[in-house]
Amino acid sequence: MVNQIVTSPRPLQESKIADRFLEPFARMRSSMDHLFDDFPARWPAFHFNGSPAVEMTESDEAYVVAAEIPGIKPEDVDLQIDRDMLILKGEKKEEREESKQDYVISERSYGSFERRIAIPADGMTDKIEAETSNGVLRITIPRSHEAGSERRHIQIKTEAPKQA
Repeated sequence: MVNQIVTSPRPLQESKIADRFLEPFARMRSSMDHLFDDFPARWPAFHFNGSPAVEMTESDEAYVVAAEIPGIKPEDVDLQIDRDMLILKGEKKEEREESKQDYVISERSYGSFERRIAIPADGMTDKIEAETSNGVLRITIPRSHEAGSERRHIQIKTEAPKQA
């Protein structure tokens, strides 16, 4: 009978290098998971991240701008026209307090916003109308059929190469 020595294979060096490379990312992910676990379960229903969501559509008759502004009173919204620019400004102020037998929740959220939207050349700025319903501000900008397009093709000239 032949004597054989059986040894377990040594771990590959690549796995240690890979572990060292991935380990900081694993720690960062774990930290982010803990951060999100610590967030409160309930947040105020509405937050501004600079400005409200806006949807713009157009038809042959008008451009329509719809801005989501839930919880904002119409008197807290300032809508202006400055030449060819529609300016939507406002401020959100919300306070809520909830009391139960063994706890009290008090939340306040404030935020101001300003949104500027370029009006196309055929938009009739003197006939703009705005209305609000269910937290959506709807701005209608009628189009002028007489306004011609300012777009035109420009011919590019070339010079003949100079001979030396």
